[in-house]
Amino acid sequence: MLSRTSLTDYIYREDVLRAVQQHGIRPTVRTPPELARGFVRDLYCYELRVLRDRMLRQEFPKTEYAGRVVSLRDHYRVLSLRAREWLEGVTPLGGPIPDPTAGDAG
Repeated sequence: MLSRTSLTDYIYREDVLRAVQQHGIRPTVRTPPELARGFVRDLYCYELRVLRDRMLRQEFPKTEYAGRVVSLRDHYRVLSLRAREWLEGVTPLGGPIPDPTAGDAG
């Protein structure tokens, strides 16, 4: 008999869900954020390798390579967040995510 040791529900931030869905990834409440982030990271690494290979085949000038890498990195901006930061209510310091529309209350 198999037993589940964890019944954790992972509630992803809406902005993170929108970002990863652009890459065809749709994590569920049972998908650990480390796994979802790993999929996105692997896809990013694959696209970097393809870009390098295209440059080596001279499909575009070498002088354009750095700009294309930056553009690709910007397309995967969600990777700048750690996996735990993909979840609702988590920031790098463990506090709530500030609401940018709330303004300063003080």
